[in-house]
Amino acid sequence: MTTSRILILYAHPGGDHSHTNRTMIEAARSLPQVRVHDLYECYPDFHIDVEYEQAQLHEADLVVLHHPIHWYSMPALQKEWIDLVLQRGWAFGPGGDALHGKDFWLVATTGGDADAYQAGGRHGHPFSDFLPPYQQTARLCGMRWQTPNILYGAHHLSKEALLMHAANYRARLDSYPDWPAADAP
Repeated sequence: MTTSRILILYAHPGGDHSHTNRTMIEAARSLPQVRVHDLYECYPDFHIDVEYEQAQLHEADLVVLHHPIHWYSMPALQKEWIDLVLQRGWAFGPGGDALHGKDFWLVATTGGDADAYQAGGRHGHPFSDFLPPYQQTARLCGMRWQTPNILYGAHHLSKEALLMHAANYRARLDSYPDWPAADAP
């Protein structure tokens, strides 16, 4: 079995209906060093194979959480995955160093435009205010936080803008690990 340096944990409960996320995932999937792991396809019943998931993480240098933003956070299965797979003694805590030194990258889409994520916007906060749980997950697991790739207004993108964003996503993945130094959490 060939192992991938990049593991994309894709979690979209309506992925078949998301032209935006499907376009991005297909662009990423075309790279030989990328493994796209569709959590909703693999675990429609939410019964997660923890040992298998930990083995996949062990093989990756870059772990990507790719999902739409649901209620200012991740979809339910992604949260369940984190709760079960990132176990104390394995991912954090005494003896929990399995993910130390790996990179962590959030790739997310929103329905709202960037203006909606401002102090005076519909959501009342800049998007960065919703990042601490992700940043702390990376920190607790000893992972290097990378600047998120957030696609705002995913429902309203032109075909050209979507194709450009997907191409940029693919190019960024293809250039890994030659990225600038990791951001501070």
